Amino acid sequence: MKPEVIAATLTAIAVASLVRIVLPPPVRLSGRVRPYTVGSRLALGLAPDRLTSGGGPDASTVVRLLSPMFGALRRRVLAVAARTSNVEVALLLKQAGRFPGLADDERVAAFRLEQLRQLAVWSVGSALVALTMPLSTGRILAMIALGVVVGSTRGRGRLERSVDDRRARMRIEIYTVNQLLAMRIRSGAGVIQAVSQVVERGRGEVVDELAETLRSHRAGSPAAAAFSKAAAGTPEPYCARTYSLLALAEERGVDLADGLLALAEDVREARREAIKRNATRRRAAMLVPTIAILAPVMLLFVGAPLPRIVLGWQ
Repeated sequence: MKPEVIAATLTAIAVASLVRIVLPPPVRLSGRVRPYTVGSRLALGLAPDRLTSGGGPDASTVVRLLSPMFGALRRRVLAVAARTSNVEVALLLKQAGRFPGLADDERVAAFRLEQLRQLAVWSVGSALVALTMPLSTGRILAMIALGVVVGSTRGRGRLERSVDDRRARMRIEIYTVNQLLAMRIRSGAGVIQAVSQVVERGRGEVVDELAETLRSHRAGSPAAAAFSKAAAGTPEPYCARTYSLLALAEERGVDLADGLLALAEDVREARREAIKRNATRRRAAMLVPTIAILAPVMLLFVGAPLPRIVLGWQ
């Protein structure tokens, strides 16, 4: 390792130590308040609030000693790298369909841990690659910084691409789901009954959201509130319009079948326009290499006899 890198590392450690001495972390009040809450918790039938050092009761002494430090480091690193609130991340994870079956806080914690893993891998990998190459100290630090940036933004980019892919699948599925719901409504079924029949026989992203809405309704939530919540959380606007229409029909009794058929036609028209735009872009992209190759050759053929015609060169 180069002396410059060792000097820069020692300087960073010294500066971090000085900052910790000048600005120490705040003292937590939980340790002082905990002895006064034991009696109240026991009187209410709750377990006492014990102070745990982390790592579990079966963990070794080293793990239990180092777990709080690494846990605090993980929270601080993710707070700097993520730059997004837990509410926004929970909504994106739900729209992307990541970590199904978990609560919002557990889902966010799993995603933050994945972000930390990506950040560590890219940072250590870029540092190892930079140190094995004959580069200057500035370039080594630049490569390490680039690895940190890539590792901190890679998880968010993959999450947003997952949301876009799921939105495209849902736009394909919602047309069929609206048609099936309209058929059930026309045959005399109610809103909940029609949705239940589609969920029992269907499969896909839209069906999964409808199944979650039914579970929320059967757990005690009103049907209109459950459909409105699904409309607020779905990534696809046409699915949100369908759920809002189902909530309105359950609450006020509107003509649901005609509305579902109209929404299905809107979805088909939007998909047709998207296919046309995509075909136009692909056609234009196919012309670019043709023009780039043939245009210079054609100009050479056209301009080759000009010196002889204009200047009389042989």
